[in-house]
Amino acid sequence: MVDLTDLQAWQALSLHAQENRHIHMSDLFSHDPQRYPRYTIEACGLLLDYSKNRITDETLTHLFALARERDLEKWRERMFAGEHINLTEDRAVLHTALRRQVDDPAWVDGEDVMPAVSRVLEQMRHFTDAVRLGEWTGCTGKQITDVVNIGIGGSDLGPRLATEALIPFASKNLRCHFVSNIDPSHLLETLAPLSPETTLFIVASKTFTTQETITNAKLARDWLIRQVADTNAVAKHFVALSTNAEAVSQFGILPENMFEFWDWVGGRYSLWSAIGLPIALSIGMDRFEEMLAGGRCMDEHFRTAPMESNMPVIMAMLGVWYNAFFDAHSHAVMPYDQYLRILPAYLQQLDMESNGKSVCRDGTPVDGPTGPIIWGQAGTNGQHAFYQLIHQGTRLIPTDFIMPAQGQHDLDRQHDLLISNCLAQTEALAFGREDSAILSELEQQGLDADAIAALLPHKRFAGNRPSNTIMMDELNPFSLGALIALYEHKVFVQGIIWDINSFDQWGVELGKKLALVIQDELQQGKTTGAHDSSTNGLFNEYLKRRGK
Repeated sequence: MVDLTDLQAWQALSLHAQENRHIHMSDLFSHDPQRYPRYTIEACGLLLDYSKNRITDETLTHLFALARERDLEKWRERMFAGEHINLTEDRAVLHTALRRQVDDPAWVDGEDVMPAVSRVLEQMRHFTDAVRLGEWTGCTGKQITDVVNIGIGGSDLGPRLATEALIPFASKNLRCHFVSNIDPSHLLETLAPLSPETTLFIVASKTFTTQETITNAKLARDWLIRQVADTNAVAKHFVALSTNAEAVSQFGILPENMFEFWDWVGGRYSLWSAIGLPIALSIGMDRFEEMLAGGRCMDEHFRTAPMESNMPVIMAMLGVWYNAFFDAHSHAVMPYDQYLRILPAYLQQLDMESNGKSVCRDGTPVDGPTGPIIWGQAGTNGQHAFYQLIHQGTRLIPTDFIMPAQGQHDLDRQHDLLISNCLAQTEALAFGREDSAILSELEQQGLDADAIAALLPHKRFAGNRPSNTIMMDELNPFSLGALIALYEHKVFVQGIIWDINSFDQWGVELGKKLALVIQDELQQGKTTGAHDSSTNGLFNEYLKRRGK
């Protein structure tokens, strides 16, 4: 494939960026009264305002030309068609099939996978109904009141995001908890207030060998058996989300309580599958399927809308623009909804594990920067923490603001206060503040000329900091599904532009392998000495401080 920087559209963008680097958004808005409606689109209940970006029509023309030169439309069809676009693992990438209509075929290696998807959804419905209605009980006949999901990565962040985001729609009689860290404090603190007789554990591991997950699951099993004094209790208090039936059975979980998913579903894309079981337990299967419908709606939009009005494509190409031509090393996500407080952490994995790559699909080094650092926090907390850096720091940090028009609680004035802060931040970032306004304010405070001259540089807001604003009517299962799918497709588009495989994660493997070696050495109480001097020194210091 032709190097990215050799493409005609890339070279046009590079020249365009040089010629327009100092253009200010205040000028763009003053010269175009219709800028907001022209740079606003709606899809699946989401409104995207991308007018507060350092772009013109010419910028967008070049960006869409770049996407076409990279055969984005072809790659998009290959993904939806179930081709093995995850080249290093020789797998299809078909998480979109999890949210298709069951009568809409999805083919992988000549097989329609939708009957299997439908079967698991029905299994989930039967099980979640039984638990929520009190028909599934613990080993002593008591109704389940608490669900503990034991997983890590995509088996934790996805269901935790959705479960917390949709708390207003959750059962009042069932509490969901999430344990991921191998630090025993995480599990033990979670279990401390719970009753083993009324606790259900979900063990989420595709292979049922994930070290952190299985270690925590065994500790939870020991806690249960010790408390109820019944080794057979595991069958009534544990279910598995896995493909390894043998290991699941050996653990003590009945085969009928294993929920299947497939190797064409990557972990960070798996909340739509059986990995979403805690979501379905919390909000019910009907609501869970509403979330699937929101994702399906965004899939259809992404697949059919022209690039010029395609929400994931636009967001992705804006990210490429800043990443490549403005040295924007990071991207912030600011949800102005407390229920979305996990979203930045979820998007960290989705984006950084997908596009944190330095080689192209053919194994050659990438030509330019790839995935940005993703970070953020729920507003308005972030305003009192790191917005200073975004407003007046030396780095350009493009930012996504996410806001529901309706809050979940009937306190309209307080919701208005929340949203007023959101809108004010986007305005301040874009337009800054002119020196004349600062001078007038300082003069009204009675400061003399020397004091004003000293303070002015510190109070100056240059503005011209880009942002997108995503608005929805309210945060509900459908809009959440659409929002998550929007970011999934954004990540996919950027991976195509950078010619990288967004669907493997070899970078997490080396640390895991080395950890197994060091774990064995720690159990023996001595190192082989095969490590570097720093690791050997820390190893021995750890043993000394542990009294070993």
